[in-house]
Amino acid sequence: MDRAPHPHPTRLRRRFARLTGAFAATALGATALVALGGTPAGAAAANLAQNPGFESGLSGWACSAGSGSTVASPVHGGSAALKATPAGTDNARCAQTVAVRPNSSYTLTAWVQGSYVYLGASGTGTTDVSTWTPSASGWQQLSTSFTTGANTTSVTVYTHGWYGQPAYYADDISLTGPGGDPGNPGDPVPGAPSGLKTGAVTSSSIALSWSPVTGATGYHVYRDGSRVQSVSGTSATVTGLTPSTSYRFEVTATNAAGESPRSSAVTGTTSAGSGGGGGGTVPRHAVTGYWQNFDNGAAVQKLRDVQDQYDIIAVAFADATGTPGAVDFTLDPAVGYGSEQQFKDDIKAKQAAGKSVVISIGGQNGTVSVNDAASANNFANSVYALMREYGFNGVDIDLENGLNATYMTQALRTLSAKAGSGLVITMAPQTIDMQSTSNGYFQTALNIKDILTVVNMQYYNSGSMLGCDGKVYSQGSVDFLTALACIQLEGGLSPSQVGLGVPASTRGAGSGYVSPAVVNNALDCLARGTNCGSFKPARTYPELRGAMTWSTNWDATAGNAWSDAVGPKVHGLP
Repeated sequence: MDRAPHPHPTRLRRRFARLTGAFAATALGATALVALGGTPAGAAAANLAQNPGFESGLSGWACSAGSGSTVASPVHGGSAALKATPAGTDNARCAQTVAVRPNSSYTLTAWVQGSYVYLGASGTGTTDVSTWTPSASGWQQLSTSFTTGANTTSVTVYTHGWYGQPAYYADDISLTGPGGDPGNPGDPVPGAPSGLKTGAVTSSSIALSWSPVTGATGYHVYRDGSRVQSVSGTSATVTGLTPSTSYRFEVTATNAAGESPRSSAVTGTTSAGSGGGGGGTVPRHAVTGYWQNFDNGAAVQKLRDVQDQYDIIAVAFADATGTPGAVDFTLDPAVGYGSEQQFKDDIKAKQAAGKSVVISIGGQNGTVSVNDAASANNFANSVYALMREYGFNGVDIDLENGLNATYMTQALRTLSAKAGSGLVITMAPQTIDMQSTSNGYFQTALNIKDILTVVNMQYYNSGSMLGCDGKVYSQGSVDFLTALACIQLEGGLSPSQVGLGVPASTRGAGSGYVSPAVVNNALDCLARGTNCGSFKPARTYPELRGAMTWSTNWDATAGNAWSDAVGPKVHGLP
């Protein structure tokens, strides 16, 4: 969310940089990878990457959709470099798998040239990493680092570009750290697992089991083509699923030499259920609006002035403190309150009218970081303190500087234990945050599905994105709203936990504004199967929660045109 009078021009780039690693990991299933050896621990920092300068063509590398080749110019070192060209829905990902050791530290670097060039590592067993440059007219070095998990024996390093961008170049890629299993380099890649079958089923989970594979040290579980778990044994339970929905599962075996082919697929169907979890007393269909605790040129409001169509009011924003993970809130004098007690009284009045008022964490300028157990506790304790001081019903997560799924999950569950079943939790991720269930935002939403109220993804300030049908859609259309919402609806969230986040006016965002009529058509398409564009979901979602806007202030500036049109549509959904 944007505090500035005009949307910040670098905002979209930062979001792509932060989240593209998770999105790129989704495409991994379509890429053939090569396992590599390494060097012993304690030796000089040798490069574990095979053919790092592309002097042997693409040997050791696999590029998606035939996008890669080698060129003699430009090069950073030696006589060759990689050239990879994005096309259509392919981002020209070139990757290889490298044998590594568990609980070890690694540094990944590369020299790149071009627009929107990314370098990353996936399958680390901890937090997958990526870095990027929006524009490198000459050779520029990218660098990132990671630590492997307790059972990690291989990682995938990759480069890729971005949709609609020209070819990029990469050269002299380096991965340094202890090589994998130097005492037994001759172990072969294990064979594909057999005997995969489903077991116990609930409305949100399916248990799997399979036969052990000789030489395997671990297994990867795939759901509908995307890797969702890594385990050391021969069973797993996949959670975060949607009731009464069929899923396809496959399993691979891994060891230090690499990953096996996938097993034969099995299909499992979850049982019927009541949908998502908690979320306080929010109406079945709800409208969320952000209230600005600052003056950026939009109409200045007190909370009592917020339009009646809004069911959830997110107070924007809490601010970071000097304590990691902790937040605080200070009323801006610009909004005109004579005292904090007047503000608190307005919160009570809105709640008496059946509204929920939550404190939003983050925004464009927010720098709250929850990345370990201590900061997770600090976050939960400080948010709960604000709830008790001001009477907030809950919290909105709008972090635009990254999100660690493990520790944000811990923080929100700790907060839930303190606040009880009435806690309202909303989230406002960017479009790229929700392209894959492997992304931190999506993971967090699924991890707290039993206490989550709604995810109002922001369908604006976004580039073109993939819909659930694998096609690319551009912002500003009904198809962009419906095809991207479908990813969440089919990716494990309950329809009651999905909302459409849009700007209230053309001044509310840098790009992606759609008229209220387009929003209403998207709501009809998803909930009723009518008024769709070229994309029509395979089924309807009558329990869809509703819509969100940035902001109630920009809505007021535009004469309440958004809430007057979208509010009745949301409240009239089936």
